[in-house]
Amino acid sequence: MGRTIRGLDAGQRRAERREHLLDAALKLFADNGYLGTSIEQICSTAYIGTKSFYELFSSREECYLALLKRTSERLEEQVAGAASQAAGTNERQEAPMLLSVFVHSLLDDPRITKVTFGMASGISESVERQRRTNRRWAAGFLVQIWDRYDGPPPQEQRAVRHSVAIGLVGGMFDLISDWLLDADLDDQNQVETLLDDITTFYITVRRGLLT
Repeated sequence: MGRTIRGLDAGQRRAERREHLLDAALKLFADNGYLGTSIEQICSTAYIGTKSFYELFSSREECYLALLKRTSERLEEQVAGAASQAAGTNERQEAPMLLSVFVHSLLDDPRITKVTFGMASGISESVERQRRTNRRWAAGFLVQIWDRYDGPPPQEQRAVRHSVAIGLVGGMFDLISDWLLDADLDDQNQVETLLDDITTFYITVRRGLLT
């Protein structure tokens, strides 16, 4: 049995180091960009040696991927929790609430906004695959909601519903990316305006699916 230090066993200490490194990476990627951040800077900010870094991540890219995955996991947990709380409501009530949770989860911390939307595109094939995986999850979540309110579509229409959901999610992500070009991330009025635009976009696409 391994030693316990500060009440943590070896696995818990490893997990703690990983979180410290990801927190440092989030700060530095947001401040300096992906290319402007080195592994040494991440380790120095986290007060963790490079040896421990390479025990957890094989490269800066893998660290960045882990940060994207952590962000998406937290987003999925928040949206799923909100959906659970909305059980028993109707879509007119549920959709705006879920969209609000979705937008605020990504924008309330400007560092997450910058790292997720400001630099993820074009880093590598692996990063792009993770971005697409995140979009597929969001699209699948929308399809589950639509199936709940509309009933499952005929088999030949399921692919169409999924494609519409993929396009809708991609459009919402593009609205956020476009908004970021001139946005003041500390201005909540601008955030709420973006939320209104995304909600309107959702309603327009949803109505088209129902016709």
